[in-house]
Amino acid sequence: MNKKGALFYISKRDSLPWHKTWLIRGLAIVLALVVCSLLTMILTGLNPLQVFSTIFYGAFGTARKTWVTMQNLAILLGISLAITPAFKMRFWNIGAEGQVLIGCLACSACMITLGDRIPNALLIVISLAASLAAGALWGFLPAFFKAHWETNETLFTLMMNYIAMQLAAYFIIVWEVPKGSGKIGIINQGTEAGWLPVIGGQKYLLTILVIALLTGLMYIYLQYSKHGYEIAVVGASQRTASYAGIKVNRVIIRTMVLSGALCGLVGMLLVSGNDHTLTTTLVDGRGFTAVMVSWLAKFNPIGMIFTSLLLVFLERGATEISSVFSLNHSFADILTGIILFFIIGSDFFTNYKIHFNKSGREAK
Repeated sequence: MNKKGALFYISKRDSLPWHKTWLIRGLAIVLALVVCSLLTMILTGLNPLQVFSTIFYGAFGTARKTWVTMQNLAILLGISLAITPAFKMRFWNIGAEGQVLIGCLACSACMITLGDRIPNALLIVISLAASLAAGALWGFLPAFFKAHWETNETLFTLMMNYIAMQLAAYFIIVWEVPKGSGKIGIINQGTEAGWLPVIGGQKYLLTILVIALLTGLMYIYLQYSKHGYEIAVVGASQRTASYAGIKVNRVIIRTMVLSGALCGLVGMLLVSGNDHTLTTTLVDGRGFTAVMVSWLAKFNPIGMIFTSLLLVFLERGATEISSVFSLNHSFADILTGIILFFIIGSDFFTNYKIHFNKSGREAK
């Protein structure tokens, strides 16, 4: 029996070429900026072009602002790269915040306890090893329980965040300077023991170079290595991976150890290379933001560069417009939220296609 056809229907797309995917996202950003412009004029009466130019100035207006933006980009990108192997395997690692923080704690412990006892180069090596080991442990535990007892990795990794935070809070009190201040302050400020060397007179350059190298290595690892292939197969179907002779439990544990270790590396870069201190908020939520970066980039390390840059650009710009125009920071967050909404929403159009039926046509 014939029925009147629907006005439209939705079908699953075949895989789009990368340039079409980014074209759709580019159009989404343009539409988001148009909506932000209209909202800005309605709510504040400000010139939208002036607001957007201020956002750009906040991220790249001076040499110092540019270096800080690039450093923030490097840290966010580094965490995103770290969690990507796990997410591509469909292991929902929500514990990057804790894995980075425990790496920060391990590095701080080495700098504080060994700072005046061993040569600086050896101290940096020990700090690196400790940070990698601490992060790897924080990745190993949820993976081990998942592999052997099918525990929920989302809850487990989330719980590990709070354990890392409480451990950091405890040792901050143990090491606080001066006593009673509730903070450590700058570690080894006088001797700079354990601090990463400054390259080319730029404090953040080494961190940026390390993350750039890590980006290239992660792309090769995921795209061309045997381990990367096994991660992709396990992510597609654990049953298929088992039939293919892949030891799924081993892949899960190995991948999460790698993910945690890389988070520990970022923690070491934060403490030894950038901030030279330890606080419970040092990671600043970037462990959760990295989930969005990795997902939006479809687990492609090269795509993560642009996704991370966009998010850091919006964050830095939002702070600037709040300061320049004396606006509540919530307004900047609204603009950021609108842009992210359009970007995330554009994923629908990269995965699905809308077909419109001709008027009066009947579906068979």
